[in-house]
Amino acid sequence: MKKVLILGAAGRDFHNFNTYFRDNPDYRVVAFTATQIPDIEGRKYPAALAGKLYPKGIPIYAESEMDELIAKFKVDDVHLAYSDLPYQYVMNKAAQVQAAGANFVLLGPNDTMIKSRKPVVSVCAVRTGSGKSQTSRKVAAILQAKGRKVAAIRHPMPYGDLVKQKVQRFATYADLDKHECTIEEREEYEPHIDKGIIVYAGVDYGAILRQAEKEADVILWDGGNNDFPFYKSDLEIVVADPHRAGHELSYYPGETNFRRAKVIVINKMDTATQAGIDIVLANAKKVNPKATIIRANSPTIVKDGGRITGKRVLVIEDGPTLTHGGMKYGAGIVAAKKYGAAEIIDPRPFAVGSIKKTFEKYNHLDNVLPAMGYGEKQCQDLAATIEKIPCDLIVSGTPIDITRVIKVSKPILRVGYELEEIGTPTLKDVLKRF
Repeated sequence: MKKVLILGAAGRDFHNFNTYFRDNPDYRVVAFTATQIPDIEGRKYPAALAGKLYPKGIPIYAESEMDELIAKFKVDDVHLAYSDLPYQYVMNKAAQVQAAGANFVLLGPNDTMIKSRKPVVSVCAVRTGSGKSQTSRKVAAILQAKGRKVAAIRHPMPYGDLVKQKVQRFATYADLDKHECTIEEREEYEPHIDKGIIVYAGVDYGAILRQAEKEADVILWDGGNNDFPFYKSDLEIVVADPHRAGHELSYYPGETNFRRAKVIVINKMDTATQAGIDIVLANAKKVNPKATIIRANSPTIVKDGGRITGKRVLVIEDGPTLTHGGMKYGAGIVAAKKYGAAEIIDPRPFAVGSIKKTFEKYNHLDNVLPAMGYGEKQCQDLAATIEKIPCDLIVSGTPIDITRVIKVSKPILRVGYELEEIGTPTLKDVLKRF
């Protein structure tokens, strides 16, 4: 029996356990570790989900304790099971694991993808913040227009009570409140709900799939970070970002997606450089020449955008895009500049609590505030930070109505963005063949 340590971030790690290790007598998972997302360590993967081999559940530690855990539990295999990682980071982690005497392991699609009884379209990406969400919404709209009932199954974000979150179904805003969703979860679920799409998420993606299949003609896998799908997909669509040209061949597991894709959407072309676009096109031709290429923009839409002109503004952006996604800006900055803001205020001097720690950890950020809200306390810190910032108005590039989660006294303008294909082929063309 091999002893296993799984490195994760409350997503892929739990899925790999459920599909490969649970009830597998050849392995004993001694622990999970957690990183990227705050306040996961110190909990347990509960016995109710872990199966008969783990009557006491499985402890979750901070990844910083990895060396000590390998020695304490005499670990044989260390499995890396989270995403959006530069290759240098991955191999540094491999060296650290091997220096401690263990094997470094990456499970692949054949051992972790679940087969659906319904057709599956997946939308994934080469990096966080490439534009999966608007691509998923476009795919769903096309399928709906053809009379198909779509269930979107979203990559996991289970940061609360894992047993209660085993299978989650979201059809209304009341469901978001019922499940005590974080800002990050709302950013992914609300836009689908607004379009009449049922969203599923949770912890056990076998159980989730079986329930979604009961009410859907087509399953839409809405990927997270740059992870590859949890389900065997009949059509794999992957979004690439020319603002980060070259990352499609230098980030894990984004390159896996890039090489597997049947369709590659090159997004944000209206705001990218031609040099960046050319690099992505050349890399697609090099490693995946059979993929269909779709060119697209993600134009910003701001109702009453003229109110931004000449104003001192605070820009709030989608949290994961700025943090482990590594971007310095998003749709909010693009809109603020487009409409002629007089000043974009640096929020760092006003940050409090966990928001201040976020800026310390992600020191590439300067004139944007990431919409961090992984719990009630962090939401309070976010609201307190906003209240301290001297600005005329807030330009919010996060895809949700943030006032549903926090209350602030300053006026807020929301920035929307939808996928806009350039020429042909289009997603409609691809889905017609599908």
